[in-house]
Amino acid sequence: VLLEQVLDRANQFKRETADASHLSLAVECGGSDGYSGLTANPAVGVVSDRIVACGGLSVISETTELYGAEHLLVARSRSPEIARKLLDKIDWWKEYVGRYGGKIDNNPSVGNKAGGLTTITEKSLGAVSKSGGTALEAVFDYGERMDARGLVVMDSPGFDPASVTGKVAGGANLVMFTTGRGSCYGCKPTPVIKIATNTNLFQSMREDMDLNAGCILDGRDLQSVGDEFFEFALRVASGQQTCSEIQGFGDHEFVPWTVGPTV
Repeated sequence: VLLEQVLDRANQFKRETADASHLSLAVECGGSDGYSGLTANPAVGVVSDRIVACGGLSVISETTELYGAEHLLVARSRSPEIARKLLDKIDWWKEYVGRYGGKIDNNPSVGNKAGGLTTITEKSLGAVSKSGGTALEAVFDYGERMDARGLVVMDSPGFDPASVTGKVAGGANLVMFTTGRGSCYGCKPTPVIKIATNTNLFQSMREDMDLNAGCILDGRDLQSVGDEFFEFALRVASGQQTCSEIQGFGDHEFVPWTVGPTV
């Protein structure tokens, strides 16, 4: 009965024109490689800056993959209190992982290493580039409703489904997901724009990759590529389907952060 009531209410909504200030962009990287921090991630950073400039929100998470580069976000924090909250999250993760005999300074996966990444610092420097260059306005708990504008951090594991799920639960209505190793991900509640870090991946997985950041390796200007990605994001927000939507991916990718060791 409750579901029928919700559907009836949903059917009352009609499409109407809205500006980009209504966008809440979740930025995510999964299956990163050595090109992630050079091409796709900084291009997404350009999109992040553009959305923030429009009055929208951009949220970066994966706290374990900020470790080693958190000082870059601390330096851009709007206030000492915001910086302190981010550092407190990092400290919590050190303690949390330590309970299970692990360390967060050894986070790169086998696939990451096969793709050319060597240390968590190298991976984190690339991951942080998804946040662009604007000030950090807030730090949110996992799944918390994001009642802010501008760039924010949400605490989450690096596990992609759990990370994206938290951001979508918090209000993200668009996802940009970069990959260098070919991660297949979709999230039906929210469109997921997949971005390949290199041209070989883009061509070999053309049916699942929306955008190719590999052109930056061929000499394309980062800012112009990022601007093109921003225009694509606007088209998706206006109703254009992403590859993952066309393929029907996303039924099983809404995965909350589970109890137990999750990095």
